[in-house]
Amino acid sequence: MVKNLVSVIIPYYKNRAYFEECINSVCSQSYKRKEVFIIYDNEKTDDLKFIRRIISKKKNVNIIVNKKNLGAGLSRNKGINRSKGEFIAFIDSDDIWLKDKLKKQIKFMLSNNVDLSYTSYEIIDEKNKSVGFRESQKNIHYKDLLSDCNIGLSTVIIRKNTKLKNLLNFPKIKTKEDYVLWLKLSKEKIRFMGMKNVLTKWRKRNNSLSSGVYQKLIDGFRVYFVYQKFNFIKSFFYLIILSLNFLKKSI
Repeated sequence: MVKNLVSVIIPYYKNRAYFEECINSVCSQSYKRKEVFIIYDNEKTDDLKFIRRIISKKKNVNIIVNKKNLGAGLSRNKGINRSKGEFIAFIDSDDIWLKDKLKKQIKFMLSNNVDLSYTSYEIIDEKNKSVGFRESQKNIHYKDLLSDCNIGLSTVIIRKNTKLKNLLNFPKIKTKEDYVLWLKLSKEKIRFMGMKNVLTKWRKRNNSLSSGVYQKLIDGFRVYFVYQKFNFIKSFFYLIILSLNFLKKSI
């Protein structure tokens, strides 16, 4: 593990339209001690030439090519396994970081002795227009997370230490894989802390809305029934609470 090095993990799947802006926001960070892992998660290699052209002049950017489609969570696990940094930062390939994101967040984590940090974020549409905002809570605990999750994956940085060594892996689930990991870490008394600063732009996309909602409901139930080992009624109850809280934020 290399002290103060940040390992940035970016899964990629059919995302030509936004990838260049994403990787530019990562590579132009004012914090220079970083390595980047792009996990190419598509059996078809159509976009590989496109990605390699974009990163050809960028330093410390690595591509891991999956032999088959694994999904975002398992792809991130590959990046985590290859990472050398004391810190791991996540960003999806259609999101954007502000220039001082890593610098401010690492300073915050070191000053407060935090294991996992997250920030407020701006919501943008497919044309980069601002359409919303999510404010982070300063402190989140397991019981809080069970009914609501405001942690944006692309805002998260985790500090690797002995407590986290065997816990840093995403489950095999299509959506909400990050939610399962946050619940697992919070249950293990890993110290979470949020920053009020808006340091990330999260992109809201409108494709596959109906199928996406259905999948999220199925996976939302699995979060509680499979991963928290709640009974059917308790799992269904928490799914309703989670869904209502999501709808409140969407209005």
